[in-house]
Amino acid sequence: MFNHETADRPALAQPACAFCHNINFDMTERLYYHDCYLRAFRARVLQTSDSGATAYLDRTAFYPTSGGQPFDNGSIGGVAVVDVVDEGDSIAHRLAGPLTDTAVDCAIDWNRRFDHMQQHTGQHLLSAVFSEHFGLHTVSFHLGSESSTIDLATASVGDQTIRDAEQRANAIVFENRPVAFEFQEAGEVQGLRKTSAREGELRIVVIEGLDRSACGGTHVRATGEIGPILIRKLEKVRQAVRVEFLCGGRAVRQSRADYDALSKVAQLFSASLEEAPALVAAQLEASRAADKARRKMELELAGYRGRELYDVTPAGPDGTRRYLRRMAGGSVEELRALAQSFTERPQAVFAAALEKPPAVLYAASADCGIDAAKALQKALAQTGGRGGGSARLAQGSVPDAARLDEVLSLLTSSTSSSRA
Repeated sequence: MFNHETADRPALAQPACAFCHNINFDMTERLYYHDCYLRAFRARVLQTSDSGATAYLDRTAFYPTSGGQPFDNGSIGGVAVVDVVDEGDSIAHRLAGPLTDTAVDCAIDWNRRFDHMQQHTGQHLLSAVFSEHFGLHTVSFHLGSESSTIDLATASVGDQTIRDAEQRANAIVFENRPVAFEFQEAGEVQGLRKTSAREGELRIVVIEGLDRSACGGTHVRATGEIGPILIRKLEKVRQAVRVEFLCGGRAVRQSRADYDALSKVAQLFSASLEEAPALVAAQLEASRAADKARRKMELELAGYRGRELYDVTPAGPDGTRRYLRRMAGGSVEELRALAQSFTERPQAVFAAALEKPPAVLYAASADCGIDAAKALQKALAQTGGRGGGSARLAQGSVPDAARLDEVLSLLTSSTSSSRA
C-alpha cells in the first residue's frame, strides 16, 4: 500500500507557466493538475515503444497510478488505454494496440474518473475529520475497485467514534464546501494536515475550512459531489486500524445491496427489518445448542461402540485385544472417544487412521506395557510424519494418505490385529 500521507503525490514537474513556452519534450504536461473534469483532449505523440503499444504524449489528462489512486481508462487515437504509468517527468500510456498517428484525440472514461474523484476527495475529508475531531492520523490510503481504505495510526477505534466520524463527514458533504487547488513552493507551504517531505512546487488540495493536503490526485469541485460517505468495516493491521469506506455512487449501490440482503433475511423469518437481527441471533444460539447436544450424543455413542468393539475383538495369544481400523472420513473427536472407550478395558490396543486429513491415532490400556506416544512417534519418524500425546493416547499426521498403511503396519508389525 502506498503511503499517501507521507509521500503525498508527485510535485509539479515544472511551474505551470512553463507549459506554455519552451516545453521540454521529455516532459508530459499533466492536464489533470488543473482540470480534473477534462474528459477529452488532443495531444501530440512524442515517442512510442513496444511496437507502438506504449505512447508518450506532450500533454495528458490520464491520471497514472500513484498515491493510492489507480490509473484512468479511456482511449488514445481510438485505441483503448490499459495502463498509465508515472515515470517521473513523463507518463507512459500502455495501449491495447499500436498507434500510427502523431496527433491523436484522447478520451477519458468519465464514469471511472468521477468515481475515483469521489473516493479520493472523500478520503481527504474523512481523514481530516478523524484527525481534527478524534486525533487519529491517516498513515496510508488505498482506492480499490470495490472499496477504499485508510489506515489510522491507532491500536483500536471504538464503534461510537466511527459513527460520529461518519456523521460529521456527511455533514460536511451536505455543506457543499468548495474544493480548490493551490500551487506553492514546499518551503513556503503552511497548515498542511501532514507535512510533505517533497521539495519544489507542491500541489495543495484545499477543502474550505477543513483540510490542506499536498496531493497530485483528481478531486471533485465541492464536497457535495462526493456524495454520501459510508464506513463499512474495521480491520486491525499491524500497528494500525484499517477503515473501509465508500463514497458517492459506490455508497448508494452498497447500501442498496445491504438493504436487499437484510430484507431477504427478514422475509425468511417473516419478520420486519428491525426484528431480523434478534431473530437471527436467537436462531444461531439454538443451532449452537443443538450442535453441542449432537456432538455429545455422538461421543456417547462412540463410547458404547468402543466397549462393543472390545467385546467382539478376540484376544491374541498374549491375551491382548488389538483393533486396527482405516477410515475414509469422520472426526478425530469421535475416533478419540472410540479409542478411549476401547482401551479403558484391560489389555487393549487401538490403532486407527483417517484419510482426510491423513492422520493416525494410537491408544493402549495401562496394563499392556505400551507407551502410545513413543510407539507412534517412532512409526511416524520413519514415514515423514509427526505427532505426540501421552502414554495412553497419541495422535499424529503424515504427508499424504498413501503413508497411512505403512504407519499402521509399523505399529502392528510384531502383533496380530483384528480388522473391521
